[in-house]
Amino acid sequence: MFTQRPSGMPSHRYRDVHARVEIPLTERRWPERSITTAPLWVPVDLRDGNQALPEPMDPARKRRFFDLMVAIGYKEIEVGYPSASQTDFDFVRLLAEPGLVPDDVTIAVFTPARPDLIARTLESIQGIRTPVVVHMYAATAPAWRELVLRRSRAELAAMIFAGAEQVLRAAPANVRFEFSPEVFNLTEPDYILELCDGVTRLWDATPEHPVILNLPATVEVATPNIYADQIEYMDRNLARRDGVILSVHPHNDRGTGIACAELAMLAGAQRVEGCIFGNGERTGNVDIATLALNLHAQGVDPMIDFSDIDEIRRTVEYCTRLDVPARHPYVGDLVYTAFSGTHQDAIKKGLADHHRRAAEAGVSSSEHPWAVPYLPIDPADVGRTYDAVIRVNSQSGKGGIAYLLETEYGIELTPEEQVEFAHHVQRHTDRTGTEATPAQLHDLYQDYSSAS
Repeated sequence: MFTQRPSGMPSHRYRDVHARVEIPLTERRWPERSITTAPLWVPVDLRDGNQALPEPMDPARKRRFFDLMVAIGYKEIEVGYPSASQTDFDFVRLLAEPGLVPDDVTIAVFTPARPDLIARTLESIQGIRTPVVVHMYAATAPAWRELVLRRSRAELAAMIFAGAEQVLRAAPANVRFEFSPEVFNLTEPDYILELCDGVTRLWDATPEHPVILNLPATVEVATPNIYADQIEYMDRNLARRDGVILSVHPHNDRGTGIACAELAMLAGAQRVEGCIFGNGERTGNVDIATLALNLHAQGVDPMIDFSDIDEIRRTVEYCTRLDVPARHPYVGDLVYTAFSGTHQDAIKKGLADHHRRAAEAGVSSSEHPWAVPYLPIDPADVGRTYDAVIRVNSQSGKGGIAYLLETEYGIELTPEEQVEFAHHVQRHTDRTGTEATPAQLHDLYQDYSSAS
């Protein structure tokens, strides 16, 4: 039998999350559900994402990013942490100018549950006529309470309730309320319920005037099913559930932030906070572009327009000064590209079949149901052409080479020619160690034809 050697790493120093937080949930409903509608999306690139940048955005970059998010359809956007810096404060003040925020867009501002910082935050939104969410937070998990805040459960609860009362008392009429128990996923469930029910009572949460309760996996520490259990427990036990918009804010420390968000939606979450391409502290916030396009790939309208994904990427890269990796889901340069011969052959045949079936049905290729091997969505949906779907290197095969010659130059090879010419191309790519462009393939074909 195969055996593995112990790594020698000090894994014994760590505890499974079950040893730290016991979730009193024995019957789960989320495994039997499907996601059928998009959640309320809230990009936090201008606040949470901005805090994670080596070079935080200047006002011009923030403005350009904000305009992008409005243009592609976001209706609620967290725009800053006004008490954290003068730059953030000034940007929120800029949004008070008439016409900068569309009437159907809600902006959100972020504040700790501290009297002076709440006051500074409320000062920043004076004069803004469109709806504003004041998002108040406090860290609630034991290590944060004891080591950082140095408060007991009762003392921290008193601080949070005092902050909620201050926000209620001083906020203008166009303000909605949001509360985040930071590090929710490492906090005792009974304490979270005590805090959330206390806040929704103070803010008088009703279906007509709902309160946002945002439950973040501030540091991802468990498998996604654990987070789903925690969200379902809250969904089923909140005192004013019909007056609550249940929100989640997953991080990606374990690389499963997207799975956490999707399972949380199955468990009752109605709203998701994240960054468009997942920027954020450590390994990042949840990637809401990937989440949205995952829905699209399942036949669910994501309610956000990613039809020009490359322009969105260019804008985000400019504003953040961070590159989007080539293998990033949906948006990376290479995610719709096949170099492997077997993949190329399947894609070539799948695309031909797709176009044939669309013609037979009398509809355009863009309207016909999509079922092409290795391509989970039609690249054209996000503004990509088919030019880069198949590219040739030493790993490529006859199908991909034949596809490029036919689509680029109208040259159709017989099955025998495909085999022979593929050997000719592979000798070239093995020798050079580089990719062969369509133009180079055409030159190689001319040499091959002359020799034949």
